[in-house]
Amino acid sequence: MSALSIVGYVIVSAEGMLADAANTMPPELKFKGDQEFFASALDRAAVIVHGRNSYEDQPNSPQRKRIILTRSVKAIASDPTNAKATLWNPAGATFEEASAHAGVQSGTAAIIGGPVVFGLFLDRYDTFWLSVAPHVHLPDGEPCFPGVPQQTPQALLTAHGLYATDVKILDAAHDVRVTAWRRR
Repeated sequence: MSALSIVGYVIVSAEGMLADAANTMPPELKFKGDQEFFASALDRAAVIVHGRNSYEDQPNSPQRKRIILTRSVKAIASDPTNAKATLWNPAGATFEEASAHAGVQSGTAAIIGGPVVFGLFLDRYDTFWLSVAPHVHLPDGEPCFPGVPQQTPQALLTAHGLYATDVKILDAAHDVRVTAWRRR
């Protein structure tokens, strides 16, 4: 097992969706306070882990080491388009092997999605930061975890051994809050 702390980050709509039906994060789900919280966390992370359609689109993005989940490689490969990126197929290699290939053995692995990626780490999160925008509705959107909306994100986190701790208000006018879900 690696010495990496596994920490997830997502903002969701009232229904637990992280994107709209076109698999795009709509402007209605973007809040300054949440974006600042997210950017600050990623700036401290040793590696960013995401799927092929997820990215953070921030000024510091090109400087960050990353592991990109993909089926386009058998196990692990260097990304030919980004020297800071490792391509990883979980069917062919462990996360520890992928993080070793990326040159990251300690610190924080920031898991930023999408739903398959978030689901893959449900039993491994040390902390999952769940931001909720309760007045944004995306009923036909892309869920944050497999199993949403049949279950809420909070119910899934609880079912995987995490419990709600710290709550921070990120945007009081829109009632956007982030909750730290920590492993018992």
